[in-house]
Amino acid sequence: MDNKQITKTLKLTIQLMELHEENVFKIRSYQSAVNTIERESPQLSELGFSALQEINGIGKSIATVIQELLSTGSHSLLEELLENTPEGILEVLQIKGLGPKKIKILWKELGITSTHELMEACQAGKVAELKGFGEKTQESIITALEFMDANLGKYLYAEVDEPTNQLLTQLKENFGDAKVSVVGDFGRTLEIIEFLEIVVATDNAEQGHKKIDGLSILEKELKNSSPFRWGGFLNGAIPVVIWLVGEEGFHQQCLLRTASKGHLLTLVDETRTWLDVVRSEKFASEEEAYATVGSRFIPAELREGHFEWEMAKEGNLPKLLEVEDLKGPLHNHSTYSDGRHTLREMAEYCREQGFSYLGMADHSQSAFYANGLNEERVKKQLKEIEELNSEMAPFKIFRGIESDILMDGSLDYPNQVLQTFDYVVASVHSGLGMDVKKATARLLKAIQNPYTTILGHPTGRLLLRREGYPIDHKAIIDACAKYEVVIEINANPWRLDLDWRWVHYAMDKGVMLSINPDAHETGGFADMKYGVLVGRKGGLTKEMTLNTKTLEELTAYFEKMKKKNV
Repeated sequence: MDNKQITKTLKLTIQLMELHEENVFKIRSYQSAVNTIERESPQLSELGFSALQEINGIGKSIATVIQELLSTGSHSLLEELLENTPEGILEVLQIKGLGPKKIKILWKELGITSTHELMEACQAGKVAELKGFGEKTQESIITALEFMDANLGKYLYAEVDEPTNQLLTQLKENFGDAKVSVVGDFGRTLEIIEFLEIVVATDNAEQGHKKIDGLSILEKELKNSSPFRWGGFLNGAIPVVIWLVGEEGFHQQCLLRTASKGHLLTLVDETRTWLDVVRSEKFASEEEAYATVGSRFIPAELREGHFEWEMAKEGNLPKLLEVEDLKGPLHNHSTYSDGRHTLREMAEYCREQGFSYLGMADHSQSAFYANGLNEERVKKQLKEIEELNSEMAPFKIFRGIESDILMDGSLDYPNQVLQTFDYVVASVHSGLGMDVKKATARLLKAIQNPYTTILGHPTGRLLLRREGYPIDHKAIIDACAKYEVVIEINANPWRLDLDWRWVHYAMDKGVMLSINPDAHETGGFADMKYGVLVGRKGGLTKEMTLNTKTLEELTAYFEKMKKKNV
């Protein structure tokens, strides 16, 4: 059990303690331990009991709990709380914006012990009648429940990335590298995956089934299998379909099963769609298939039926951004706000990874929930950045801030503070229950602020967890073009915001994008990979990406942007 699993279990314990109204000081001790582990703790599994007690914020009682977790995967208090909690309540606890105190009212006063019962009570208007709830809360609960239901059984791309690659490696060992291809939604690097789809070339389907059956990470489901289809689950959870096709038709099947309907149904000549072409003959390669209709090869991630065919036919399909093109991560957090690693640790790690620079953008003062920086702490951080830059040159830390966009659209801090930063990431973190008119107006005012350099995670969405606030994407992108504001592609796998479906429009308007990991620890920098995948789906190029600029180019860019404020 690693630190993330430990904190997840402790957070569940806290929720259940609040639900059952345990001693408030006991709850605070658990929360203090969670804060410590998330921000600055070493790997707890490597520490003995005495060393655990020495960590500030843990102490003897929590150290005992952690040791129990490490040895059994649970602990006695959690088991006791679970025993006294209806199983369905655990689902209700997952609803965003509905805390344990309100859940207890629902449980005790309406007898609600599941999400199904909660929906029925909302639809009957019973929840709105409870003290402290009302119509607005009832509507937000219905929206959250509908969102949860619509996303049931779905996975983030990042969640299935590693296990899928493990499966591909094993399949290629059995069938050969050139005879295995992941297709479908994962093949097109969509942000949400419902099931994995793989094509395997073999002229002996029966033998192919036996080879797949022998893989320990797979579990077969007979009702979902047939002579040329293997159906089952990866790691006991992720649905998988593996198509066994003849070697001659391998590329044909890959083309058919990777493309979206929009891509397949596009007319590629006067009478035929791409689907007609692919079905009509076999191909020695995917490149050959596209060449037969006078088109450049279209990478799998672009096969969505948006803009790719027109550009490919005209020979204007761009060279897509690569992870290796990125020169440094922007929008990151240290222990100055809610990050786990210190400014020095973040900088040294980036330098070791071969980056030229690090953009540090801790939370601003209004983000009290994230230990946002007041003006005094801003000065302290800027002083440390200057000292580290002197020590670590030519590597450079850029002085940034993630400034909250306040309810009226203004930025956190007065102008005399904002002007001390190299750049400002403007983001919404509070008051998310906005309609499209209010949300758009709020962002437009922030974009017009001369100190805004980058618009952070434009919709505030959390994939599979929370729908983003609705915005007029065209109006926002057009404003960013007018005021020379960069738009972030937040690379955190839960965000991936800006959505890839708007990347091409932004580029058409001349708006630059920035692949920002929003890293709260050194391990978070690896998420930049997912931001690049999102950018590629929208046709993003190196030239239109802010943090592909060299150190000298980015320094000059930030200085140029700051001159607008003089």
